[in-house]
Amino acid sequence: MHDYVNWLRHSSPYINAHRDCTFVIMLSGDCLEHASFPNIVHDLVLLHSLGVRLVLVFGTRPQIDRRLASLGLNARYHHDLRITDAQTLSCVMDAVGHVRIALEAHLSMDVALSPMQGARLRVTSGNFVTARPIGVLDGVDYQHTGEVRRIDRKGINRLLDERSIVLLSPLGYSPTGEVFNLACEDVATRAAIDLQADKLVLYGSHLGLIDQAGHLVRELRPQQIPPHLARLGSDYQAELLDAAAQACRGGVRRTHLVSYVEDGALLTELFTRDGSGTLVTQEQFEQTREASIEDVGGLIELIRPLEEQGILVRRSRDVLEREISQFSVVERDGMIIACAALYPISGSQAGELACLAVNPDYRHGGRGDVLLERIEYRARLLGLKTLFVLTTRTAHWFRERGFEPSGVERLPEARAQMYNYQRNSKVFEKAL
Repeated sequence: MHDYVNWLRHSSPYINAHRDCTFVIMLSGDCLEHASFPNIVHDLVLLHSLGVRLVLVFGTRPQIDRRLASLGLNARYHHDLRITDAQTLSCVMDAVGHVRIALEAHLSMDVALSPMQGARLRVTSGNFVTARPIGVLDGVDYQHTGEVRRIDRKGINRLLDERSIVLLSPLGYSPTGEVFNLACEDVATRAAIDLQADKLVLYGSHLGLIDQAGHLVRELRPQQIPPHLARLGSDYQAELLDAAAQACRGGVRRTHLVSYVEDGALLTELFTRDGSGTLVTQEQFEQTREASIEDVGGLIELIRPLEEQGILVRRSRDVLEREISQFSVVERDGMIIACAALYPISGSQAGELACLAVNPDYRHGGRGDVLLERIEYRARLLGLKTLFVLTTRTAHWFRERGFEPSGVERLPEARAQMYNYQRNSKVFEKAL
């Protein structure tokens, strides 16, 4: 129960931040058939209940392939893009119709004692996507395979304003009345860009982007994506990454790659600081910078537990406001998770490193080293030659980073006069 209460409390900033935002969420055909899909529907309903404006884009690749197989027809691709002849288009239209109806049914449930009870959703679909034919590439005629030409932004926004969930299929229509088969990734990306969506969420089978060592990449920039695309080749994860990069370049602030296999991945990604998948963004999700007066509240929240344990010297809000220019901080998605301060010692070429603190949830990530490096850099810019630190609990950490045992007698006079013998802090120094 305590974990649940703690999670709910920490999710409240995200609830407020996401309200009235537009999210475009892509559900691949494989996602729709996975055993976890009913839970994903519940999560989508929760987002809608919290005031998020939802545009759902669905895919139908496996459903189309099954219909082709049942007719004894082979799926034809060129450059990983389906060639849609007349028979294939008939299968596409059949699959899209069945999937759309099934999705609307899922979103219309109102089962007692379930997360859907009382949801009363209105789902709207229609001819919101104008398309054009891809035509002939490399001598190959794609026939009824198309690409997005335009998204009906005004029509979709009007429905979102009326609290409808908008459903976009992988079909597009031309002004001449033709129907085109589209890639759902293309529809989702263009919808997110044209609607100026706050987020694009792409569901895949993996947790997110997995690097060569098998580790989840939690955040990256569009310019970091090309090497991953080359490594992944024709893997579907490459398609998702490419879509994320296009969305980002088109002005979508954040694109998330999440897993439809992991239950609750969407909620974890959207309502916790670390998330569960991969975030692609032009913004810097975590940054090290100099502190400003707006950071005082965050600093107090970070260092108070350490002050109560006697690890740090107590500092009042007035002191922090007065000395805020001495601090450097690590900020993660609006939260101060680490800090350190540099105090030049008057009458000397020495400075004191003080109040080095890292949030317990973010230790072992090298943030202490990042702050130490920044403090040393700032000290050198000021022309300081020596850096002192006084500590009661972290002597080994500083020794491992080049600090040598020292004593009160080595402190400049201005600092030695302020030494608290009751705390009996150990003194270390490092030549810069």
